[in-house]
Amino acid sequence: MKSKGAQTRALWTHDREQTRPRLACASTSMALRDYFDNLPDPVLLLILNRLADIKALGRCCAVSRRFRELVLQVDNAVVKVDCVISREESSKNLKGKGLFRHLMRFVVGRIVKPLQALHQFLGPKKSIAAEVSHHSPCKVIKNFKELQRLRIELPGGELGMQGGGLLKWKAEFGSTLDSCVILAAASVLNDESKPYRAERLQHTSEDCNVTDRLDESEALCSHEESDSSAESFYTDGGLKLRVIWTISSLIAASARHHLLQQIISDHPTLESLILTDADGQGMLCMNKEQLHESREKPLAASSSANRTEVPDVKMKLWYAPYLELPGGIGLKGATLVAIKRSDHLPHKMSDEFVAAAFEEPFKTAVSLLVRRRTYLLEMNSF
Repeated sequence: MKSKGAQTRALWTHDREQTRPRLACASTSMALRDYFDNLPDPVLLLILNRLADIKALGRCCAVSRRFRELVLQVDNAVVKVDCVISREESSKNLKGKGLFRHLMRFVVGRIVKPLQALHQFLGPKKSIAAEVSHHSPCKVIKNFKELQRLRIELPGGELGMQGGGLLKWKAEFGSTLDSCVILAAASVLNDESKPYRAERLQHTSEDCNVTDRLDESEALCSHEESDSSAESFYTDGGLKLRVIWTISSLIAASARHHLLQQIISDHPTLESLILTDADGQGMLCMNKEQLHESREKPLAASSSANRTEVPDVKMKLWYAPYLELPGGIGLKGATLVAIKRSDHLPHKMSDEFVAAAFEEPFKTAVSLLVRRRTYLLEMNSF
């Protein structure tokens, strides 16, 4: 006959064996539970909006029906274009390939064509597409009916510069060009170019008693240009070259604007639209009012039919033979151009837009250049 203690131990062992499967089942259930199911739709939508990347959103569409419905309600998206296709490949039937795969076929070859007449002034640039056809990203985002902010990033800039030069621009568009800021330089010098930089700074310090790098930069910009320097700017092709840089940038900007027309028409909820490139060469921006203007007013197309017509514009140009910037960067032949439509009021393009057009160290270059002599120019529509 079993003792009372032995009976208690036997009962405890039996209960433990009976409970173990239930604990294992509960543990498995917790491991398989989808905690996203416990999140309300507004919280999930907030997460998807922070995600923004169109490729990642495309993958989320494959998770579940609920995810797909929420993805199509996002109001913020970033489209990064990383390849182009040939005419032959683009002519194949894309039926059934999926909505987001069309993104990979966004082509910007038409931007390059209008610049061929200027190729003798511009250096070689890695080819975006020599023989390509345009495939609109509209198919990628056509089902996103709630988009308010859209950013599209091209694989690279359209323009090349000889001798490692610099060319950056930022433009605002409505139905046509509103304003544009261009920063360019014949060459960018770094620490490997010390002999030239040292010579420039030595001559400047002798005349201006420079005390530190920032003062050196300001000294290079603050003193009045000599008559010979101003004359060489006109006679040695300096002004002509900078006009070429300006025209090239305006053509690239207007070509990008032309590519956006279908997106603007198909997405009336858009309040901010940015088209930039991975090289950081150019940025086209449109705010809510400018997007509305683009929908309401008829588009002025250029004769080339590959870009928007550039209106009559007024320009301010600043030039410096050399600028020393923070971080050991020097700009030889630095040029800043501020452009606005001729029919705009004088205050339409604010100083803040010019000053904030570029990130450092080029923001410093802008602040130094606007202290120099100003050249006023006008250009007819083209």
